[in-house]
Amino acid sequence: MDVSVIVLVVVVTALAFDFTNGFHDTANAMATSIATGALKPKVAVGMSAVLNLAGAFLSIEVAKTISSGIVDESRISPAIIFGGLVGAVVWNLATWLLGLPSSSSHALFGGLIGATWVASGADAVRFTTVVEKVLVPAVASPLIAGVVAAIATYFAYTITRRAPGDSRTRGFRIGQIASASLVSLAHGTNDAQKTMGVITLTLITAGSLPAGARPPLWVIISAGSAIALGTYLGGWRIIRTMGKGITDIESPQGFSAETSAAAVILTSSQLGFALSTTHVCSGGVIGAGVGKRLAEVRWGVAGRMAVAWLLTLPAAAVVGALAGELAAQGTVGTIVVALAAVAVAAGCYAASRRDPVGAHNVNDVPAHATV
Repeated sequence: MDVSVIVLVVVVTALAFDFTNGFHDTANAMATSIATGALKPKVAVGMSAVLNLAGAFLSIEVAKTISSGIVDESRISPAIIFGGLVGAVVWNLATWLLGLPSSSSHALFGGLIGATWVASGADAVRFTTVVEKVLVPAVASPLIAGVVAAIATYFAYTITRRAPGDSRTRGFRIGQIASASLVSLAHGTNDAQKTMGVITLTLITAGSLPAGARPPLWVIISAGSAIALGTYLGGWRIIRTMGKGITDIESPQGFSAETSAAAVILTSSQLGFALSTTHVCSGGVIGAGVGKRLAEVRWGVAGRMAVAWLLTLPAAAVVGALAGELAAQGTVGTIVVALAAVAVAAGCYAASRRDPVGAHNVNDVPAHATV
C-alpha cells in the first residue's frame, strides 16, 4: 500500500480511537455530578466536550511521551501503528458494552507495545519509559487520588456537620460544577494528547516529520475535536457504573472525588506521565465512598473494574499484535483488519441496543451492582 494512503488510514483510525476515548471517558469527569443532580445529563456532557477541546491546547508533554518515548519510532511502520490502534479500539468498545470504566490510555499503550514487539522485537519497546511513565503512575495514581478523596470527604462532612442538610447539599453541588469542569479540562490535557502523539509518531515513521517533532497544529485541532465529539455523545453505560455502581454518591463526596482527581491529572500532565484518567477518577470515587462514615462501597463492582484494568494492557497487546502483523502484509491485510474492526464495532453497538442506557436512565443503579 502506498505510504501516503496507509498514513491516511492510520490518522483516520487514530481519530476513531480518540472518539471512543471521548465517550468511554465522559464518566471520569461527569458521572458524580450527574449522579448527585449537580448537572443535568445533557448539560454535563456538553460542558465536558467543550472543556476537553480546550484542554487539548494547554500542554503537549504527554503527546511527546507517546510520539518519542514508548517505542523506537525508527523500527516501526504506519501499518504497525494501525494494528496497535485497532487493538485499543476493540478493547474500548468491548468494555463500553460491559459498562466497565477501563483505561483507554492503557488500551492504546498495550496495542502499540504488542504490535511493535511482534513486528520488531522486544528491544524496540522502551520498557524503562513504559515502567516509569505508564506502569508506576497506573498503580500510584488511583491510590493517591483515593487517599486524597477519602481525607477530603471526611473533612467535608466534619466541617459542615452543623450546616442544614439542604444548605450543605446546595453548596457542594455548586462546587461540583467547578470541580467537574476542572476534571474535564484536565482530561483534555492528558487523553487528547495521546492521539496527538500517535498521529505524530505515524508522521515521523513515514518521514513526514523529523524524530522528536512536536505535534503540528492540525493534529492538535483534529485530536481535540474528535475527543470532544465522543464526549458529547456520552458513554452513558460507563457513566451509570461510575455514578451509581460503585457507591451512592452525595454532593460532598462528588466534590471531593472530582477535586482530588483533577489535581492528580493536571500534575501528571505537566510531568509528561501518560496516566489513566479512568484509574484516577475511579480511585477518587472509591476514596470518597470510604471517606464517608457508614457509606456503602460496592466492592464487587470495584473488583470487576480491577480485573478489567489488569487485562487491558495484555488483551489490547494481543489484538494489536495480530492486527499489526496482518496489516504489515500489505493492502489486503490492512483491508481485512479494517473490516474486522468495523464488524466488531457494529456488533458491540447492536448488542448495546438490547439494554439501552441514555440520559433518561443513567441514574438507575446497574443490575450487576453488588456489595
